[in-house]
Amino acid sequence: MVPSRMPLGVVFHRGGYPDRMNEHDTWDGTMTGVDPERLDDQQLMKELETIHRTRHDTLLYGSNDALRAHNERMAQLEGEWLRRNPRRPVAAGRTREGARERGSGQTATPGTPGT
Repeated sequence: MVPSRMPLGVVFHRGGYPDRMNEHDTWDGTMTGVDPERLDDQQLMKELETIHRTRHDTLLYGSNDALRAHNERMAQLEGEWLRRNPRRPVAAGRTREGARERGSGQTATPGTPGT
């Protein structure tokens, strides 16, 4: 959550995280993390980087419950990022047409806003 949207009385601690970061949501008795809507842009990106970094190990070695929780958390975080960035740049090589043209030597650079 950006500081201008923070409720009155929220105190920021060292590192920039509001005291509400200690308020974790739970699902079926399992801690699921802070609601992505409560994270500011920098915190959301840090959470996304962390979950993407741990994805492979969770898939290979995590229990079914761990993988389910990872899937749900990743979907929440990515959904919030997409909600905040609906017109993000899309690399031409990451579209169907761009994938077909990869063999022609074109590079995949962002440039076309997403829809």
